[in-house]
Amino acid sequence: METEEKIPLECFEKLYVSWFSRMKGFAQEYVVSEEDAENIVQDVFTELWERKELLTYAEMNWVALLFTSIKNKCIDLLRHRIVVQEAVNRMQEEYQITLRMKLDSLEIFDQSILSEQDIEQLISEAIDSLPEKCREIFIKSKIEGKKQKEIADELNVSIKTVENQMNIAYKKIKVRLKDYLPLLIFLFAN
Repeated sequence: METEEKIPLECFEKLYVSWFSRMKGFAQEYVVSEEDAENIVQDVFTELWERKELLTYAEMNWVALLFTSIKNKCIDLLRHRIVVQEAVNRMQEEYQITLRMKLDSLEIFDQSILSEQDIEQLISEAIDSLPEKCREIFIKSKIEGKKQKEIADELNVSIKTVENQMNIAYKKIKVRLKDYLPLLIFLFAN
């Protein structure tokens, strides 16, 4: 048994010394980072050592095995990096879109609303555009300052109905005042 262990270890050491730097250069050509290339080659040699029983097969094409293993690890790393980069790009795009919308909204707001009367008129028109029951619940909540339970009791409806009608009101007013984001913040600030 001792002889069997010496042969694989000697084989492995010879293979490692002969091919490590060349394999690292090969990997670095694709993954660019020297550290990543070194890690990939180190992982391949570690996996090879963990399967050292394969080293006893003299007819094995070690160079082909190393190149194939390193190529596959490089592919895995590059695919992972592409997925991560695409996610980062999507988040950046979404952030830029959000910033652009806020900027546009503020610019429109600044240009078109000049007085308190204009603001009141826009809000009033948005509220008036709501369906009757929805408008009534919205006014009781946001203008009269009543709690949902109070509104539900007063109108003889469930709290769930009040919640649903408020959600409908928010959505409809948001659409109606989409160009006036600061108004929405002002209106729904409670």
